[in-house]
Amino acid sequence: MTRIALIHALALTVAPINDAFAQDWPTAIRMNLLDDSLSADLASNGRGLDETMHRRFMSLAEYAVGTGVDAILFTCSAFGPCIDAVARRYTNIPVMKPNEAMVAQARGGVGKLGLIATFKATLESMPSEFDPGTELETALAEGALEALNAGNGELHDSLVARQAQRLRDRGCTRIALAQFSMARARSACELASGLPVLTTVDSAVSALRLRLSTTPLTL
Repeated sequence: MTRIALIHALALTVAPINDAFAQDWPTAIRMNLLDDSLSADLASNGRGLDETMHRRFMSLAEYAVGTGVDAILFTCSAFGPCIDAVARRYTNIPVMKPNEAMVAQARGGVGKLGLIATFKATLESMPSEFDPGTELETALAEGALEALNAGNGELHDSLVARQAQRLRDRGCTRIALAQFSMARARSACELASGLPVLTTVDSAVSALRLRLSTTPLTL
């Protein structure tokens, strides 16, 4: 059986990705590792992705690999360089960023891409992952993450959808939701904007399943 480590920096990402696996790849065995202080520390420390943050990510990955996982999927999009360092160390298994599959999917689209996040640090790190020629417009759905943390999913979805509508008005032809916790707002965004909406959750599960079915592992 395929064993996947899901490493989370936000408690809110646990349910969306597990739901996606249950629907699209139910036979995969999942282990969930959560350190919900990572995002809070990144937002407050003023040092960005420093050496300490890199060590914390490496420690989480080392633990996961020690359990015999076939792949690691990180679920928080604000830590790209830390995840890249883990991938360089563990070259014998797939180590995936949460957004890399969606970025690849967006590559084939036409027109300006609207990227929405609810966590400010995500909009600082994620745009560089897109191809240099990608026409990108970003938007922060302020207050949406706080609403979701408070249990108000309806407000979260409406705040994200409002940004989708604004991005459409700025000339975007498609929308991408930058975080796993935002997948729940997909339908609201489609309704508000009339545009196709990509989510990191669905793209990640599909890409990881394909990758493991076609790439021999050398554990």
